[in-house]
Amino acid sequence: MRRFTIAPERLDGDRVVFDRDESHHLARVLRLRSGDTVIAADGAGREYTVRLETVGELTTGTVLGVTSRETESPLRITLLQSVPKGDKMEAIVRAAIELGVARVVPVLTARTIVTLEPGRWRDRARRWQRVAKEAAKQCGRAVVPPVDVPRPLADALALDEPADLRLCLWEGAVSDEPRGRQAGVPVATLAASLPADLPSGSRVHLLVGPEGGLSREEAQSACAHHWTIVGVGPRILRTETAGPAIIAVLQSRFGDLGTGR
Repeated sequence: MRRFTIAPERLDGDRVVFDRDESHHLARVLRLRSGDTVIAADGAGREYTVRLETVGELTTGTVLGVTSRETESPLRITLLQSVPKGDKMEAIVRAAIELGVARVVPVLTARTIVTLEPGRWRDRARRWQRVAKEAAKQCGRAVVPPVDVPRPLADALALDEPADLRLCLWEGAVSDEPRGRQAGVPVATLAASLPADLPSGSRVHLLVGPEGGLSREEAQSACAHHWTIVGVGPRILRTETAGPAIIAVLQSRFGDLGTGR
Protein backbone atom coordinates (compact mmCIF):
# COMPACT_ATOMS: atom_id res chain seq x y z
CA MET A 1 0.00 0.00 0.00
CA ARG A 2 1.29 3.50 -0.85
CA ARG A 3 2.79 5.44 2.08
CA PHE A 4 2.55 9.18 2.72
CA THR A 5 3.28 11.54 5.58
CA ILE A 6 1.02 14.03 7.32
CA ALA A 7 1.51 16.59 10.07
CA PRO A 8 -0.63 15.83 13.15
CA GLU A 9 -2.53 19.10 12.70
CA ARG A 10 -3.84 17.83 9.35
CA LEU A 11 -5.99 15.35 11.23
CA ASP A 12 -9.43 16.46 12.41
CA GLY A 13 -11.28 13.55 13.91
CA ASP A 14 -11.45 10.95 11.16
CA ARG A 15 -10.79 13.46 8.39
CA VAL A 16 -7.36 14.00 6.80
CA VAL A 17 -6.22 16.84 4.56
CA PHE A 18 -2.90 16.16 2.82
CA ASP A 19 -0.52 19.07 2.21
CA ARG A 20 0.15 20.39 -1.30
CA ASP A 21 3.32 18.37 -1.86
CA GLU A 22 1.74 15.07 -0.90
CA SER A 23 -1.46 15.99 -2.76
CA HIS A 24 0.58 16.62 -5.90
CA HIS A 25 2.31 13.26 -5.51
CA LEU A 26 -1.02 11.52 -4.95
CA ALA A 27 -2.84 13.16 -7.83
CA ARG A 28 -0.27 14.00 -10.50
CA VAL A 29 2.51 11.45 -10.00
CA LEU A 30 0.68 8.33 -8.83
CA ARG A 31 -2.70 9.32 -10.29
CA LEU A 32 -4.63 7.84 -7.40
CA ARG A 33 -8.40 8.13 -7.37
CA SER A 34 -11.23 8.68 -4.93
CA GLY A 35 -11.82 5.41 -3.10
CA ASP A 36 -8.16 4.31 -3.17
CA THR A 37 -6.61 3.41 0.20
CA VAL A 38 -3.21 4.63 1.43
CA ILE A 39 -1.12 4.68 4.60
CA ALA A 40 -0.40 8.08 6.20
CA ALA A 41 2.28 8.31 8.92
CA ASP A 42 2.17 11.29 11.28
CA GLY A 43 5.92 11.35 11.95
CA ALA A 44 5.40 10.56 15.62
CA GLY A 45 4.93 6.80 15.42
CA ARG A 46 1.31 6.42 14.32
CA GLU A 47 0.10 5.17 10.95
CA TYR A 48 -3.37 5.79 9.59
CA THR A 49 -5.19 3.76 6.95
CA VAL A 50 -6.94 6.40 4.85
CA ARG A 51 -9.57 6.08 2.15
CA LEU A 52 -9.20 8.95 -0.32
CA GLU A 53 -12.32 11.07 -0.79
CA THR A 54 -11.25 13.97 -3.02
CA VAL A 55 -8.01 13.91 -5.01
CA GLY A 56 -6.66 17.22 -6.24
CA GLU A 57 -4.76 20.31 -5.13
CA LEU A 58 -5.59 19.47 -1.51
CA THR A 59 -6.43 15.79 -1.24
CA THR A 60 -8.74 14.69 1.56
CA GLY A 61 -9.55 11.32 3.04
CA THR A 62 -11.26 9.42 5.83
CA VAL A 63 -9.39 7.46 8.50
CA LEU A 64 -10.38 3.80 8.52
CA GLY A 65 -7.97 2.68 11.21
CA VAL A 66 -4.85 3.62 13.17
CA THR A 67 -1.89 1.55 14.32
CA SER A 68 1.36 2.16 16.18
CA ARG A 69 4.09 0.22 14.39
CA GLU A 70 7.49 -0.09 16.05
CA THR A 71 10.06 0.83 13.42
CA GLU A 72 12.54 2.71 15.60
CA SER A 73 15.87 1.32 16.65
CA PRO A 74 16.50 0.69 20.36
CA LEU A 75 19.79 2.54 19.81
CA ARG A 76 19.31 6.31 19.69
CA ILE A 77 22.03 7.65 17.38
CA THR A 78 22.65 11.35 16.83
CA LEU A 79 24.88 12.09 13.85
CA LEU A 80 26.91 15.30 14.08
CA GLN A 81 27.96 15.71 10.46
CA SER A 82 30.31 18.42 9.24
CA VAL A 83 28.64 20.02 6.23
CA PRO A 84 30.33 18.87 3.01
CA LYS A 85 30.27 20.67 -0.32
CA GLY A 86 27.75 20.13 -3.09
CA ASP A 87 24.78 17.86 -2.50
CA LYS A 88 26.69 15.30 -0.41
CA MET A 89 24.75 16.28 2.70
CA GLU A 90 21.50 15.15 1.09
CA ALA A 91 23.00 11.71 0.44
CA ILE A 92 24.31 11.53 4.01
CA VAL A 93 20.94 12.51 5.50
CA ARG A 94 19.13 10.01 3.31
CA ALA A 95 21.43 7.11 4.23
CA ALA A 96 21.46 8.04 7.93
CA ILE A 97 17.66 8.12 8.10
CA GLU A 98 17.39 4.77 6.32
CA LEU A 99 19.87 3.32 8.83
CA GLY A 100 17.77 4.50 11.76
CA VAL A 101 19.41 7.58 13.24
CA ALA A 102 17.29 9.58 15.67
CA ARG A 103 18.67 13.03 14.81
CA VAL A 104 21.06 14.76 12.42
CA VAL A 105 23.02 17.80 13.61
CA PRO A 106 24.93 19.53 10.78
CA VAL A 107 28.02 21.31 12.10
CA LEU A 108 30.41 23.92 10.70
CA THR A 109 34.10 23.26 11.23
CA ALA A 110 37.44 24.86 10.47
CA ARG A 111 37.67 23.01 7.16
CA THR A 112 34.04 23.36 6.10
CA ILE A 113 34.18 24.67 2.53
CA VAL A 114 30.61 25.98 2.24
CA THR A 115 29.94 29.46 3.68
CA LEU A 116 26.41 30.89 3.76
CA GLU A 117 24.44 33.59 5.55
CA PRO A 118 22.36 32.34 8.53
CA GLY A 119 19.11 32.66 6.56
CA ARG A 120 20.44 30.49 3.77
CA TRP A 121 21.58 27.85 6.26
CA ARG A 122 17.98 27.69 7.50
CA ASP A 123 16.86 27.15 3.90
CA ARG A 124 19.37 24.33 3.55
CA ALA A 125 18.11 22.75 6.79
CA ARG A 126 14.54 22.84 5.49
CA ARG A 127 15.67 21.10 2.31
CA TRP A 128 17.54 18.44 4.29
CA GLN A 129 14.43 17.97 6.45
CA ARG A 130 12.42 17.28 3.30
CA VAL A 131 15.03 14.70 2.31
CA ALA A 132 14.68 13.12 5.77
CA LYS A 133 10.90 13.03 5.37
CA GLU A 134 11.14 11.31 1.99
CA ALA A 135 13.75 8.84 3.26
CA ALA A 136 11.63 7.96 6.30
CA LYS A 137 8.61 7.41 4.06
CA GLN A 138 10.59 5.28 1.61
CA CYS A 139 12.13 3.00 4.24
CA GLY A 140 8.93 2.55 6.25
CA ARG A 141 9.76 4.58 9.35
CA ALA A 142 6.77 6.02 11.19
CA VAL A 143 8.93 8.73 12.77
CA VAL A 144 10.66 11.52 10.83
CA PRO A 145 13.90 12.42 12.65
CA PRO A 146 14.78 16.13 12.93
CA VAL A 147 17.60 17.71 10.95
CA ASP A 148 18.91 20.78 12.78
CA VAL A 149 20.03 24.11 11.37
CA PRO A 150 23.84 24.00 11.05
CA ARG A 151 25.79 25.35 14.00
CA PRO A 152 29.49 25.84 14.77
CA LEU A 153 31.17 22.71 16.07
CA ALA A 154 32.15 24.52 19.27
CA ASP A 155 28.46 25.22 19.98
CA ALA A 156 27.49 21.61 19.27
CA LEU A 157 30.19 20.29 21.61
CA ALA A 158 29.17 22.75 24.32
CA LEU A 159 25.58 21.44 24.33
CA ASP A 160 26.87 18.46 26.29
CA GLU A 161 23.61 16.53 25.88
CA PRO A 162 23.36 13.17 27.68
CA ALA A 163 24.93 10.27 25.81
CA ASP A 164 26.12 6.82 26.78
CA LEU A 165 28.82 6.86 24.12
CA ARG A 166 30.45 9.71 22.16
CA LEU A 167 32.59 8.79 19.17
CA CYS A 168 34.60 11.29 17.13
CA LEU A 169 36.03 9.94 13.88
CA TRP A 170 39.43 11.44 13.14
CA GLU A 171 41.80 10.23 10.47
CA GLY A 172 44.69 11.41 12.65
CA ALA A 173 43.82 8.54 14.96
CA VAL A 174 45.33 6.22 12.36
CA SER A 175 47.52 8.26 10.03
CA ASP A 176 49.10 10.41 12.72
CA GLU A 177 48.76 8.35 15.90
CA PRO A 178 52.19 9.09 17.43
CA ARG A 179 51.87 12.84 16.91
CA GLY A 180 48.23 12.62 17.99
CA ARG A 181 49.31 11.25 21.36
CA GLN A 182 52.01 13.89 21.66
CA ALA A 183 49.44 16.60 20.95
CA GLY A 184 47.27 15.40 23.81
CA VAL A 185 44.66 13.59 21.70
CA PRO A 186 44.20 10.05 23.07
CA VAL A 187 43.30 7.79 20.14
CA ALA A 188 41.86 4.30 19.80
CA THR A 189 40.44 1.98 17.21
CA LEU A 190 36.69 1.80 16.82
CA ALA A 191 36.61 -1.84 17.91
CA ALA A 192 38.52 -1.08 21.10
CA SER A 193 36.21 1.85 21.90
CA LEU A 194 32.93 -0.07 21.77
CA PRO A 195 31.55 -1.66 24.93
CA ALA A 196 30.57 -5.31 25.03
CA ASP A 197 26.90 -4.32 25.17
CA LEU A 198 24.59 -1.33 25.40
CA PRO A 199 21.12 -1.53 26.97
CA SER A 200 18.03 -0.72 24.93
CA GLY A 201 17.44 3.03 24.73
CA SER A 202 21.13 3.92 24.92
CA ARG A 203 22.21 7.13 23.21
CA VAL A 204 25.23 7.35 20.95
CA HIS A 205 26.62 10.56 19.46
CA LEU A 206 28.78 10.24 16.36
CA LEU A 207 30.90 13.13 15.03
CA VAL A 208 32.21 13.10 11.44
CA GLY A 209 34.48 15.75 9.92
CA PRO A 210 34.25 17.39 6.48
CA GLU A 211 36.49 17.04 3.44
CA GLY A 212 39.97 17.41 4.87
CA GLY A 213 38.81 16.10 8.24
CA LEU A 214 38.70 17.75 11.62
CA SER A 215 41.66 19.87 12.65
CA ARG A 216 43.89 18.75 15.50
CA GLU A 217 42.48 21.58 17.63
CA GLU A 218 38.93 20.37 16.99
CA ALA A 219 39.90 16.82 17.93
CA GLN A 220 41.45 18.17 21.13
CA SER A 221 38.28 20.13 21.88
CA ALA A 222 36.12 17.05 21.33
CA CYS A 223 38.40 15.09 23.65
CA ALA A 224 38.05 17.82 26.29
CA HIS A 225 34.26 17.41 26.04
CA HIS A 226 34.55 13.68 26.77
CA TRP A 227 34.39 12.37 23.22
CA THR A 228 36.39 9.26 22.38
CA ILE A 229 38.65 9.88 19.39
CA VAL A 230 38.65 6.85 17.13
CA GLY A 231 40.03 5.60 13.83
CA VAL A 232 38.25 3.05 11.69
CA GLY A 233 41.08 1.08 10.17
CA PRO A 234 43.89 1.38 7.62
CA ARG A 235 41.79 3.30 5.06
CA ILE A 236 40.59 6.89 5.28
CA LEU A 237 36.86 7.10 4.53
CA ARG A 238 35.30 9.98 2.61
CA THR A 239 33.00 12.18 4.69
CA GLU A 240 29.92 10.92 2.85
CA THR A 241 30.97 7.31 3.50
CA ALA A 242 32.16 7.54 7.10
CA GLY A 243 28.90 8.38 8.87
CA PRO A 244 26.68 5.76 7.20
CA ALA A 245 29.40 3.11 7.52
CA ILE A 246 29.83 3.58 11.27
CA ILE A 247 26.08 3.92 11.84
CA ALA A 248 25.65 0.54 10.14
CA VAL A 249 28.30 -0.98 12.44
CA LEU A 250 26.60 0.46 15.53
CA GLN A 251 23.12 -0.64 14.46
CA SER A 252 24.37 -4.12 13.67
CA ARG A 253 26.07 -4.47 17.03
CA PHE A 254 23.68 -2.66 19.38
CA GLY A 255 20.58 -1.76 17.36
CA ASP A 256 18.13 -3.54 15.09
CA LEU A 257 20.01 -3.91 11.80
CA GLY A 258 19.61 -7.50 10.65
CA THR A 259 17.45 -8.52 13.62
CA GLY A 260 14.43 -9.34 11.48
CA ARG A 261 12.17 -7.08 13.54
